[in-house]
Amino acid sequence: MSQAAEQIRFCVSRDRTRIAYAVSGAGYPVLFVQDWVHHVKFDWDSELWRPWLALLAQGHRLLRYDFRGLGLSDRERIQFSHERHVEDLAAVADAAGLERFAIVAMAGGCAKAVSYAVRHPQRVTHLVLFGPPTRGRLAGNPSARLLEESDVRLKAIELGWPNEIHAYGHFLASLQIPDASPAIIRSFNDLLRRTTSPTNATALLRGYWQVDVTDSLPKISCPTLVLHAREDSTIPFEEGRKVAGLIPDARFVPLDSRDHILVASEPAWRLLAAALEEFLPGAAAFERPLADLTARECDVLELVAGGLDNYEIATRLGIREKTVRNHVTSVLSKLGAKSRAQAVARARDAGFGQRVAR
Repeated sequence: MSQAAEQIRFCVSRDRTRIAYAVSGAGYPVLFVQDWVHHVKFDWDSELWRPWLALLAQGHRLLRYDFRGLGLSDRERIQFSHERHVEDLAAVADAAGLERFAIVAMAGGCAKAVSYAVRHPQRVTHLVLFGPPTRGRLAGNPSARLLEESDVRLKAIELGWPNEIHAYGHFLASLQIPDASPAIIRSFNDLLRRTTSPTNATALLRGYWQVDVTDSLPKISCPTLVLHAREDSTIPFEEGRKVAGLIPDARFVPLDSRDHILVASEPAWRLLAAALEEFLPGAAAFERPLADLTARECDVLELVAGGLDNYEIATRLGIREKTVRNHVTSVLSKLGAKSRAQAVARARDAGFGQRVAR
């Protein structure tokens, strides 16, 4: 899998903010809610993110998106709040035609994934939380020292970012990926300023730090996997342990690492990859509904995915248009698709529609 095989699309969130999302791979759908330093156009070129994308796209239909105010999503006059972030996730899932899917979320992105999973238990089949907090550092009644430290971090962004002071990039990298190689740190720093503006970055982080999902965690009903680095200096290991303890029947996997975003070169990566492979649904779970289609339904789905309407399909197959409608209804039911557009998206991911000549 590579960037060349990926498609970048756009959707509109509830408040009309335009959100960029990317689709790659084929198989059971997985929505990846990354750490905030990312960009859908450049992540495949990143030494840090490329292994993550390749891992998740293998055997899956991988979707990811730029948060509001970041990357290719709208950056001007943005309202940052937890509720808006959850609405953005929902908009991406709906636009991509995801009926039932898994979510893999990281760090601050875990809160929006938790809220979405609680609100839509019938759609989220599996939930992976990597380095999650129960609440942000400024939620509740933070101490004076914590307030001061948070202000220092935000001030470092405001001062260091626009002047391209490399010391700031290394400061953030030392918190996020302290054991990364110089090449990965350079890649991280290059991506940092492409991600967004310092104003949006500080607004995003301040919003993240005020979110508390403690009460939502016991309401999660889908199978959940929680992973956390033992020496994560950004979100303490104890937070991940608390999250796993509050979610019914959650599996907890401690990782021997200091990195907030795990790097593929460290030994803990193999444990991460094995845990994800074991936990996430594979290609068989995606292909099972397609295997239930009859030969004639496959013929109809091939033409539907190729963009033909019912009349054109009836003419092509030499059957009545009413018969085509019945086949289409049956196909949508077997695929669990609510609309023709959802069925088309899923069929094309499975290779249908490529042989149709108009």
